[in-house]
Amino acid sequence: MLRKCLILMILALTACSTPEPRFGPDGQPLATVYRLKSGDEADVQFRMLDSINALRQASGARPVKLSSELTAAAKTHSRDMSVQNRPWHFGSDGSNPLDRASRVGYTGKLIGENISETFETELETLSAWMETPETREVILDPRAGDIGLSWYQEDSGKIWWTLVVGAPATGFQTNS
Repeated sequence: MLRKCLILMILALTACSTPEPRFGPDGQPLATVYRLKSGDEADVQFRMLDSINALRQASGARPVKLSSELTAAAKTHSRDMSVQNRPWHFGSDGSNPLDRASRVGYTGKLIGENISETFETELETLSAWMETPETREVILDPRAGDIGLSWYQEDSGKIWWTLVVGAPATGFQTNS
């Protein structure tokens, strides 16, 4: 009997500590804001890198590595999209992905740039990119060897993601 009472008490306390889901005017659950902290950069980038490489391996493509140059280009563009308040491939200065990769000293061949304006995590964003043929092709391109990933998060929680994919000038290089 004592055991049953303890189990009921634990269940009651657990139920009290679990917040009620909040719903919007449309009856749908309200999204929770995914907050990125300044110290999260390496963790987010490596989660994305590992996920992209798993997807590439499943498709028969070689793994990619993080490129500091392409990451710098991605970072600049994520912030600029926020300033412009629109997700598109042109910078406020008229630049395009090729211009931005060149400006940061990337000597390889640019394959493509995926962008997103969302409140979703990096892995949810990757999943959305994989659902669209054009962005999936950029991620799985067999010529790819380098990626750059960055984001800018507004105070509202909106995240501007940029993924830049390139082929190294010297051909494919491994992480070792």
